[in-house]
Amino acid sequence: MYLRKLFSQTAREAPSEATVASHQLLLRAGFIRQLGSGIFSYLPLARRALNKIEAIMRKEIEAIGGQEVTMPVVHPARLWQESGRWGSVGPEMGRFTDRNGHDMVLAMTHEEVVADLVRREIRSYRQLPQLIYHIQVKWRDDPRPRAGLIRVREFTMLDSYSLDAGEEGLDTQYRAHYQAYFDIFHRCGLPVMAVGADTGMMGGSLAHEYMYLTPIGEDTLILCDGCGYRANRQIAAFRKPASAPEEARPIEKVATPGTATIDQLADFLKVPKSKTAKAVFVMATIDGAEQFVCAVVRGDMETSETKLANAIKAAELRPAREDEILAAGGVPGYASPIGLKALVVVDDAIPQSPNLVAGANEASYHLLNTNYGRDYRADIEADIAAAGEGDACLNCGRPLRAERGVEVGNIFKLGTRYSEALGCTFDDQDAGEKPVVMGSYGIGSGRLLACIAEEHNDEYGLSWPITVAPYHAHLIALPGVQEVAGKLYDDLWAAGIEVLYDDRDERPGVKFADADLIGLPLRVTVSERSLSASGVELKRRDSKDKVIVPLDEAVGRLRGEIDKLHEEIAAEVVEVPFEA
Repeated sequence: MYLRKLFSQTAREAPSEATVASHQLLLRAGFIRQLGSGIFSYLPLARRALNKIEAIMRKEIEAIGGQEVTMPVVHPARLWQESGRWGSVGPEMGRFTDRNGHDMVLAMTHEEVVADLVRREIRSYRQLPQLIYHIQVKWRDDPRPRAGLIRVREFTMLDSYSLDAGEEGLDTQYRAHYQAYFDIFHRCGLPVMAVGADTGMMGGSLAHEYMYLTPIGEDTLILCDGCGYRANRQIAAFRKPASAPEEARPIEKVATPGTATIDQLADFLKVPKSKTAKAVFVMATIDGAEQFVCAVVRGDMETSETKLANAIKAAELRPAREDEILAAGGVPGYASPIGLKALVVVDDAIPQSPNLVAGANEASYHLLNTNYGRDYRADIEADIAAAGEGDACLNCGRPLRAERGVEVGNIFKLGTRYSEALGCTFDDQDAGEKPVVMGSYGIGSGRLLACIAEEHNDEYGLSWPITVAPYHAHLIALPGVQEVAGKLYDDLWAAGIEVLYDDRDERPGVKFADADLIGLPLRVTVSERSLSASGVELKRRDSKDKVIVPLDEAVGRLRGEIDKLHEEIAAEVVEVPFEA
């Protein structure tokens, strides 16, 4: 490709709304352009990189038995109604009505469509196991798109779906994906870790997320350096500090003006926060209807919304409004479950924590010495507290640490969640008719591209791994050598080396700056100076070193450098022990 013919242009500055390195550099280097909130066009350089990412995906999934299909972007709502997700998924689902008045859905995932295919195609145990996949556009109307391609509304994903006769087969395919996904990320030059995750709207019994650790990430990961435990903070378990045993003391109402927060209350009463009870009020969508919920954790802990939602089987949570709290008999800042009209959920540490200070459901008053079981009871007791930095590991007791990360992939054991809902059965050899056991596995290609850019850059621009770079080499011709450079360009392409040729009439400094910004792995410069030394200048993007290579050896030398770069990537593709 001749740079003067390239559709996109580079820019010296990024728009002010681009706040992270990958977003800034992908814009400046001419890879992407924004059309709307969370909606992007991928220009030729990005498209070439995405093609290579998707080729890696195809190779690794087909290596474990995947067969490629293409499923529609638009789905009849009836499939989502059959699965139960039509009513449980919120406004992030793209809903519309076609010209015939039928409710339709823009694909945000494809479990329902897979289940519909399965009930049409699978009849016998002899047809199992199966693994199908596609790479397809999806839509989720995210309320807060951010960080360029990190969080978007329209995106492309690799989805693979395993189909098995039983849990043993699912376990085999799940573990195969666990390694295959590591191989995909490592071949793309991206370091990731797998952490235990919430199954969320997907459902099922087990899930892992693949996390790229970066300060720009929205997810918080909880990690133990002692035993290797790691999980998304949404579901992470931890060892909760035990309360000292005490005899239950009489309840006592006391004035506590200006103490609407736990910090203010603990300071006013001169008690540790662990001796208080923190009430959190939410409206939960349960079975399609909203319900007022009071969640209680000890004052030295925070409530995990994900754990709470899972405990009450809520499709959605939102903070309760002041009028909703008052209607239930509570007072914001001074509320407790005592005498409240609510679905009450308490953390499992509350029953073992005697004589806690709790709200009196009266402004400026609290109750001393409240005790679970005597003064109030919960509808549900569960672990609903969020783990944090410094909490003790549940397994080994070592202090946990927190890291930020971006989720670049996920895998789910769906089990029979969708096959039972949509009637996907097969004739088993011994047990008659049984539901197909499913797994679901996904990687967003655009987000992966952004994370690679986030990982591989410096003060001058991008620095692509050889496996996903739009081109292998950036050829620069300085004045007076166009004929030699043009022949070298043709020779390199003839040898299978992909080259972006900067043939523009620009100053050398501009050409070198654009080469660094675009970030191809190798740079070849042809100049009168290099030719006077009988060669061309060769430089790796990730190194400051430059060497003169004889002109007649240039093609072979570049081929060798490309092979070396591939070997460096291949060395990172290693077996990763499976951790449930």
